[in-house]
Amino acid sequence: MPKVLGTGTFDFRRHRVAEYFVETGQEAAAEPLPEKPPEQRPAAGLSSSITLLEIQRDRLTKTAADNWLKTAGGGAHSREFDPELVKEIYETELLASGGGRKTVPLHRVMILEVSQYLENYLWPNFYPESATFEHVMSMILMVNEKFRENVAAWICFHDRKDAFRGFLRRVLLLKEQGRALSIAEKTNYLLFMINAFQSLEDEIVSETILKLVSLQLWHSLSLGRFQMELCLNPHLIKKWKKMTKKEAKEAKKGGQPFDPSKVLEVRFLRNLIEEFLEILDSKVIHQNLTGYEVSDSYDKLVDESSVLYCERFMEFLIDLLSQLPTRRFLKPVVSDAAVVPKCHLSALYTHEKGRLFAQLVDLLQFYECFEIDDHIGMQLSDDDVLLAHYSRLQAFQLLAFKQIPKLKLVSRDDTWASRSDFLVEVLVSFFEKRQSQKDAINALPLYPNEQIMWDESLVPSINYSGEGCLALPKLNLQFLTLHDYLLRNFNLFRLESTYEIREDIQEAVPHLLAYINREGETAFGGWSRMAVPVKQFRITEVKQPNIGEVKPSSVVAEVTYSISSYRSHIRSEWDALKEHDVLFLLSIRPSFEPLSQEEAAKSSVPQRLGLQYVRGCEVIEIRDEEGVLMNDFTGRIKRDEWKPPKGELRTVTVALDTAQYHMDVADIAEKGLEDVYGTFNILMRRKPKENNFKAILDSIRDLMNESCIVPDWLHNIFLGYGNPSAAQWINMPDLLEAVDFKDTFLDANHLRDSFPDFQVCFVKPDGSDDLHSSPPFRIRLPKTMKSSTHALPANEKISNITTSNGDEMAHYGSEKEKIFVEAYVPPDPGPYPQDQPKQNSVRFTPTQIGAIISGIQPGLTMVVGPPGTGKTDTAVQILNVLYHNCPSQRTLIITHSNQALNDLFEKIMQRDVPARYLLRLGQGEQELATDLDFSRQGRVNAMLVRRLELLGEVERFARSLQLPEDVGYTCETAGYFWLLHVYSRWEQFLAACAQNKDKPSFIKDRFPFMEFFSNTPQPAFTGESFEKDMRAAKGCFRHLSTMFQELEECRAFELLKSTADRANYLMTKQAKIVAMTCTHAALKRKDFLQLGFKYDNLLMEESAQILEIETFIPMLLQRQEDGYARLKRCILIGDHHQLPPVVKNMAFQKYSHMDQSLFTRFVRLCVPYIELNAQGRARPSIAKLYNWRYRDLGDLPYVHEEVMFQKANAGFAYEYQLIDVPDYLGKGETAPSPWFYQNEGEAEYIVSVYIYMRLLGYPASKISILTTYNGQKLLIRDVVNRRCMASGVGPPSKASSSVTTVDKFQGQQNDFILLSLVRTRFVGHLRDVRRLVVAMSRARLGLYVFCRRALFEQCYELQPTFQLLLQRPDKLGLNLEETSPFTERLMGETGKIQFIGGVEEMDGLVNFRIHQLYQAQLISQYGAHQESVPIENGAQDSTSENQSEDTDMPTANGDADNETFENNSTGEDQME
Repeated sequence: MPKVLGTGTFDFRRHRVAEYFVETGQEAAAEPLPEKPPEQRPAAGLSSSITLLEIQRDRLTKTAADNWLKTAGGGAHSREFDPELVKEIYETELLASGGGRKTVPLHRVMILEVSQYLENYLWPNFYPESATFEHVMSMILMVNEKFRENVAAWICFHDRKDAFRGFLRRVLLLKEQGRALSIAEKTNYLLFMINAFQSLEDEIVSETILKLVSLQLWHSLSLGRFQMELCLNPHLIKKWKKMTKKEAKEAKKGGQPFDPSKVLEVRFLRNLIEEFLEILDSKVIHQNLTGYEVSDSYDKLVDESSVLYCERFMEFLIDLLSQLPTRRFLKPVVSDAAVVPKCHLSALYTHEKGRLFAQLVDLLQFYECFEIDDHIGMQLSDDDVLLAHYSRLQAFQLLAFKQIPKLKLVSRDDTWASRSDFLVEVLVSFFEKRQSQKDAINALPLYPNEQIMWDESLVPSINYSGEGCLALPKLNLQFLTLHDYLLRNFNLFRLESTYEIREDIQEAVPHLLAYINREGETAFGGWSRMAVPVKQFRITEVKQPNIGEVKPSSVVAEVTYSISSYRSHIRSEWDALKEHDVLFLLSIRPSFEPLSQEEAAKSSVPQRLGLQYVRGCEVIEIRDEEGVLMNDFTGRIKRDEWKPPKGELRTVTVALDTAQYHMDVADIAEKGLEDVYGTFNILMRRKPKENNFKAILDSIRDLMNESCIVPDWLHNIFLGYGNPSAAQWINMPDLLEAVDFKDTFLDANHLRDSFPDFQVCFVKPDGSDDLHSSPPFRIRLPKTMKSSTHALPANEKISNITTSNGDEMAHYGSEKEKIFVEAYVPPDPGPYPQDQPKQNSVRFTPTQIGAIISGIQPGLTMVVGPPGTGKTDTAVQILNVLYHNCPSQRTLIITHSNQALNDLFEKIMQRDVPARYLLRLGQGEQELATDLDFSRQGRVNAMLVRRLELLGEVERFARSLQLPEDVGYTCETAGYFWLLHVYSRWEQFLAACAQNKDKPSFIKDRFPFMEFFSNTPQPAFTGESFEKDMRAAKGCFRHLSTMFQELEECRAFELLKSTADRANYLMTKQAKIVAMTCTHAALKRKDFLQLGFKYDNLLMEESAQILEIETFIPMLLQRQEDGYARLKRCILIGDHHQLPPVVKNMAFQKYSHMDQSLFTRFVRLCVPYIELNAQGRARPSIAKLYNWRYRDLGDLPYVHEEVMFQKANAGFAYEYQLIDVPDYLGKGETAPSPWFYQNEGEAEYIVSVYIYMRLLGYPASKISILTTYNGQKLLIRDVVNRRCMASGVGPPSKASSSVTTVDKFQGQQNDFILLSLVRTRFVGHLRDVRRLVVAMSRARLGLYVFCRRALFEQCYELQPTFQLLLQRPDKLGLNLEETSPFTERLMGETGKIQFIGGVEEMDGLVNFRIHQLYQAQLISQYGAHQESVPIENGAQDSTSENQSEDTDMPTANGDADNETFENNSTGEDQME
């Protein structure tokens, strides 16, 4: 039985590591001298970055080596701590100079952070009583840098929790120490507070930080506001009195009168707000005249550093108001200080440089007025909001008529109270009627236009460095309501899609070579694969608006274009357009003369492209030149009537976005703007897999318009509140008391091993002991298993489980409770081989058994599956047991990728689940490794074929009973036949058997269906034993019963005539297990709702790789029943220690945390999870490279006992090794374009090792070459093609993804992995520990890592892995005496080692081997000698041996496949 984890502290909060060039500003030095900062070398318009050599020569690195860097032996430096050194470093290296938006010298901070300044020097020597101001600020800057890099920030503080509380206290009191902070220091301080409030899941942070937003904060309210809040929330009066009484009592104990203004928790946030308002009013815009009014003729100078501070403060307040625990008592303080009205009236709000600030203020206003009851967390309906609005207006009217004495919105003490414009702004903001959020979303176009696409504050470029803030929502731990959750995801998903569309436009349009012809019209001199010039565009239909709306109900247009300029394969891509595909209409109008280099550098992207407008549309239908419909899936054109499209002109009918159309028409009418729809001249398409955004946005918007019901047992956990274990099965009603585990246990000993902390008692149905038990087993779950909220029983290490009841656990550990197991004999399934059920052969571990028990019970089950621990086998067994225990329930399977779905589906087919109950939806079904078709159409065809087979059997059955054969005409007649002739005979037979139990041969003589079963492989009855024959007779009847049950299920397919109706019936009624990808679920949600699709259980594989919203949508693919959700079980299986969902825009990754999956969020919320703890993929020594990242990951006996794991890797001294690769031809890493990193030395080295392995006889399919960057992947492919072609060694197969990136290889494995880490300057995104785990866990037998040792060995986050790697020599160790892929050498025996000095030496060795092979082939070919020339290393034998096994290794040059690696990098991310 497993440990159920998640109840303690979650270690690594931020994993996604920043990846960007380092902007170093004005810190360049003339020469890279040891005592000076590194030299800067700007190149190719990119921000400069510093090299490893420059880091090593830097004075900070020398200081670190002298004072805090650990020595090679692992010990810390012995020099004593010097506070003056901290002060000197802070004042000379960490203070920003020159103002502007730079708050720190970024690359200086990076060097200090990489050198572990915080972990090895600042923190070990921090003492709250004696630490200096510089010491505290330095720690603040280091923590901020870790958050900017998105690596674990708080982990080093956990060893001294009391000291950390003292540190936070010092931080909160920092501004009261008499030292004035500069605006940059205030910004850094504020950023630290933002980061702290974003880490509320960490107890050591939250216990101090949350006190700042407690009820005590209301001491700082003005009297009128305080009275109003208590009137509105009378339930708080009692709590307030109790709190103030306690405060007064504590003050009296201290001998001082109680003064709330002196309490830190009371004054801290209020002081911050006042400080912000002062800066906003007086320091943001410097005026060159004193006085209130300033003439327009005088310049206003904007202080950029103050603007950044104001933006950060807005971000701070938005974060606090967007989480219920921090919002509840802070919102009245923000309203009392009138932050939003004062921001609206500030000069910055309307200034051109305050655009981002204005967007943030609007976002703050949105959250301040969010539709929620702050104290109970309930979402307010539109009616509630309207009622509250009218109540405020009524109170205002009463005040105006002097019938009530007060309506205190502004404190008399407020310095702004004398300004009439301020008072008007407060009144308007308080009493205005706000637009409903639903109305706002419904009025929003789903397609992006040109204005949004190039708005950097909304859709930042890829070079976002993490230094500034953005007007974007964040996905952190908690959400205010489900509507808030959907709204944030809607906005982020829309903007992420916008970014991807923008990139596609910037890729496609330049290839068209637009210019102005002699007639002054736009013409195109080039061509693009994804964009084609428009021949004609016209709007054909604009329908009237629906009732209550102003936008048209639909707008339809026709677009005509020609495909004459395309080759056949590109034509086929355009002809593959189908209904619901999304296209984009572009208006291109280039300048008359090409832009000069200076003009191009200053112009925006749309100006350079000549792009005027962008509008999206959705395909309705497409027709060829003769008007014949193409790609019809509605049944209007039958399959046998389909003909290839004619001509070169295509006309596509599209639906335009009605909201965008209404806005455009309104602008034309009201503002006299140009008619957008008369200017379109380009039609652009996108890759189908990347173009599903519109359907997902539609689904989210539909959910926002519905009263979407998440199951009650999941609601609070989903929003991030309440008891994290409330949805665990032990706290759920309607549990399965006794569970039939079917084939889960292989034998009785397996069952005993699965419950080591219980005394397993085998009993018979009558309650007596069963001494000779064999599966299957039924188990009654004991009370102890249900009583612990922290762990399922049989924990192997009870001490690791946090529990509040130590006595109970002690008692539990000393006396094992009994668990009663009933072994039963399953009924005879039937006399034919196909009747026998398929059996499980996996010996599940106790942890996997615990996951299976949790999964089949109601509630939320979370299973963390480290690499190779059998996640899929566990999931399949959950489905198998669930199907047999709850046969009437339906289960939905969701995965991230088609490959994972197919792996899961193939294993389900090997279990005892009838194929007719399985359905696979989506596009990846054809990749299933099975002869059966599990798509909707395939299942329908299978059911029709099966119907004919079964009716044939019914006819044979009727003949055997000497009845007319027409009973097998239809399923209906077969049903009557069953009732009248089969079941009646069986009942008569049973009645006769009851009176003749003493006759052994009675059944054999009197069985009524003997003739039908005369064709069984073995005689059905022996006549020797009545009991045995009776069991066989029941088995025969079971076969008949199953046959007629299948016919009854086929009856619907007989009645329904259309293929679509049959397919829909199959999906909604017939299938018990339906599988699809999360993308397909989002795309087809509307169809599922219309068809009435229903399911009871949801199992989600790869859930840590699925975007939060794409995890949520599959929970709501069905309509609620009587206001309640039908969903009973939610099983999430994933690994948050591996890579997260892919988000291409770094700003959305880093700033908005969009790459956080729901699975990871639940782990951060401390929702209990079960972590599988035994891997069976890799050698135990290789598994040690990554198992430190998991709690208790061990090995299955298989990896110790199997021969292939015991033998060494032939030709290699070690099974894993780090190989240090120095500069090659004077170069390390290069970047031909931003983030397109390459390392030629590593590429050449890896390919040489690959060729060496192929010459030894290793199959190409067993070797994968991985790298961490797309640039290096393409470079390695080029080198492989060049060198393998020249040497006659076949390159790796592209089908097996043998040369790819670590990110793309997640979820796959291979025997041997050659890994290139590429970087030689900064560690880059491998610093993300999750990427390291994926990289280290792909190999089964051999892992060889090629990298720059000096760079990676000092990285703090990667230490556990690289310390193991560096225990071995960093030069490649080979065993040249071994000449084939087979060796008798055991693991741990190195043999005679030949160390390779570098790239050139390995290249020389490979060339020598190839030369020997060539000579041997010549001698063999011409037969010049009877004995071949002795070849020292035996390459001939190993090669010839491999020829029969691996056909991609030719015996002569030039036999390799030239097209194995097409350099088709278009559309791929340059950085993984």
